[in-house]
Amino acid sequence: MDVEFQYEEMSLLFKMFSDSTRLKILHLLFEQERCVSDFIEELQMSQSAVSHQLATLKKTHLIKSRKAGKNVYYSLADEHIVSIFKMALDHVNE
Repeated sequence: MDVEFQYEEMSLLFKMFSDSTRLKILHLLFEQERCVSDFIEELQMSQSAVSHQLATLKKTHLIKSRKAGKNVYYSLADEHIVSIFKMALDHVNE
């Protein structure tokens, strides 16, 4: 893989972690998958604001979704996200 491409991908990843709302969404997904209405209630945000953040996280492959009836459920794409999040928390708490 091209090194320059890797830097660009890493930059995009860190941009996703630069927004506190996206961090809250990721943290909520540590426990279990959730649907949009769960995020609306937990974050006290509008449906459009939540959907925008979810679309951004999905586009960058940090979360994935599955449809069940009328609901779309979101979950973490993989466990690397948990590791990165926990390392950042450890760093902040030092």
